[in-house]
Amino acid sequence: MEHSAGKKLVVLWTSGEKITAMNMVMLYCLNSKLKGWWDEVTLLVWGASTGLLAEDGEIQTYLSTLQEAGVEVIACKKCAENLGAAEKLENLGVKVFYTGQYLTEKIQSGHKILSV
Repeated sequence: MEHSAGKKLVVLWTSGEKITAMNMVMLYCLNSKLKGWWDEVTLLVWGASTGLLAEDGEIQTYLSTLQEAGVEVIACKKCAENLGAAEKLENLGVKVFYTGQYLTEKIQSGHKILSV
């Protein structure tokens, strides 16, 4: 049985603040999967969060935990290219591609979008 778009969440993470990343973004994404609040959780890394993820070991460790829990992690290729982080993110298991159309389609199809 397919799930409705209402049970699918995209977390649009644009903040470069580590406190926000650790205490909201990572925590909420992980608990959303582990506790079954959402059937599908996608973390979209965009903007300043790109550099933070590429450079911060603690956040990278948390990223692995998210991925193991079933959170899909994707990143904006243009942002990653601009910050010289595309290869680093790919090596962390992040799917890096141009995400403008992806985000537009998710919004138009009724996915819930949480922007942080």
